Amino acid sequence: MKTITKNIIGLLLLIGVITVFAEEKAELFEKQITISAKVRYLVILPEGFQADKQYPLLVFLHGAGERGDNLELVKKNGPFSKIKELNLPFIIVAPQCALNKWWDTDVLDILLDELLVKYPVDPERVYLTGLSMGGFSTWFWSTAHPGRFAAIAPVCGGGEPGMVSPEMKDLPIWVFHGAKDKTVLLQKSQEMVDAVKKIGGKVKFTVYPDAGHDSWTGTYNNPELYQWLLSCKRQTVK
Repeated sequence: MKTITKNIIGLLLLIGVITVFAEEKAELFEKQITISAKVRYLVILPEGFQADKQYPLLVFLHGAGERGDNLELVKKNGPFSKIKELNLPFIIVAPQCALNKWWDTDVLDILLDELLVKYPVDPERVYLTGLSMGGFSTWFWSTAHPGRFAAIAPVCGGGEPGMVSPEMKDLPIWVFHGAKDKTVLLQKSQEMVDAVKKIGGKVKFTVYPDAGHDSWTGTYNNPELYQWLLSCKRQTVK
């Protein structure tokens, strides 16, 4: 009898526990978070710069080898010499990533807000490009905030195909990669290109059949890249 009573009590307690855990409540967590953003960057103004005139902005993200605290390193590779040679009207901004760190696209996004206030930038002509590590972050930044750019040009990079959203459908993209790249496999760019095509996006893909990881020299020495960028325009920047 005692055993039966204990079993009944135990069953009642179990039912009580189930009843407690079966309750559902909708809760809301909200908290304001402040982050500290500190970025060193090189800015190059076009020849004949006038503060009362708006200019296209080209943001360039360097590769892993140019990280550190020497801003001269960011000019090692990239569009600088060709834009100067062609006398193109870009304001070029090249942030520098700290040694042994990776690009923080949230911080870069805050930097862009500052640039749009500090310099006479045409908000309809903000362009993004980067190589290797910077190529990856070109993808990551633009997939997170596609409305910020008039066009992007990732070089020997890659990203997360699942992050490509329908909001990127109208973003002009020109991708570059070397077929013999053993540092970042061609497949990485191909996956992103395929994801953009899947949403009906505007993407061009240039593969250099004989190039290894250095697909940036041919890319940034090509005047057609800059002509293409300047032909792209966005109506709004979110």
